[in-house]
Amino acid sequence: MIKHRLLIAIAATLFSCGAFAQTPLAQTAPAQTTSAQTSAAADKVVYHLGEGLTQASSGLRNIRNHLEVDPKAKIVVVAHAQGVDFLMAGAQDANKNPFNVIVEDLKSQGVTFEVCQITLRNRKLEQKQFIPEVAFTPSGVVRIAQLQSREGYAYLKP
Repeated sequence: MIKHRLLIAIAATLFSCGAFAQTPLAQTAPAQTTSAQTSAAADKVVYHLGEGLTQASSGLRNIRNHLEVDPKAKIVVVAHAQGVDFLMAGAQDANKNPFNVIVEDLKSQGVTFEVCQITLRNRKLEQKQFIPEVAFTPSGVVRIAQLQSREGYAYLKP
């Protein structure tokens, strides 16, 4: 009997507060967006490569997969420290496959590759040692921060 009265009191309170009031159609939440709707705006992603050839192989594979699912994605690869090695002329992966082939392919799909000039200075490297698909940026970490904070890029580090 007490439980029954308690339930009635709770229900009365909820009704008086409008908890069960119907929301007018104009105030209903928008429907879930479909993948077709979300694909209209291209994702912007910066891939951070700074750890050498193994990470580069993984990162390039991630980028290929990314573009298979979202071919409109705008992707920037920023390389610094040991991460620049795969962008040097003649660089090969563990299976002796040249990196420049996949870089050329990804570049043709709109991916940009940027190399940190501080790394060049610290490692005594020269721009002419790199493949032609590469652009140079004064600082890799600053560039990553700018892409995230100023241009709304998502950050990925494979």
